[in-house]
Amino acid sequence: MLGVYDFNGHYDWTFAWLEARGGDEALRDYWVNAISRDSQAHARMEFARGFAGMSDYWGHTLAEEGAGYTSGQTESLSGKPVFRLDMQECPSKGFLLRNGLDAGTDYCDHCIGWVGPAMADAGFVVDHEHDHAAHCWWEIRPIDDQTPPSAAGELGPEDVRLRYDWAAGRVDRFGRTMDPRDND
Repeated sequence: MLGVYDFNGHYDWTFAWLEARGGDEALRDYWVNAISRDSQAHARMEFARGFAGMSDYWGHTLAEEGAGYTSGQTESLSGKPVFRLDMQECPSKGFLLRNGLDAGTDYCDHCIGWVGPAMADAGFVVDHEHDHAAHCWWEIRPIDDQTPPSAAGELGPEDVRLRYDWAAGRVDRFGRTMDPRDND
């Protein structure tokens, strides 16, 4: 049986192999079809239940993986509900970094690559950012909520963007289209 840490390396190598042979389009197609629609069909069912399903899915999955994270429903400054997830220590990316494994161009992109389409299909928009150092944040809102992403610390002190070692990058807004490249 392939252990979780071996899985992370093979996952990254698979992404690099697909990208080298079929380009960005093949890689994104894999994330949407093989991961989002096939292997993560159970997650899609949870996301369709709304914020409670998201809480159940990530609470179980991230606890099993030993992730350092906080998540839950809160209110934005506009008073609208938002599901916030702050990853203080991603076990998958952390493993790759600790072991010098970095085959693909951006391993972290696979998360928004499969979660984004699943959320869009469930009627949500996602704001997401990662720093390539095992940290990321997510804000998930109903698709008709035009509220922009929060400022660092606006929704609480556990905001990963308040870390001394946070390196800001590109914020992806996913859910209004099916392709995160259209959301830059």
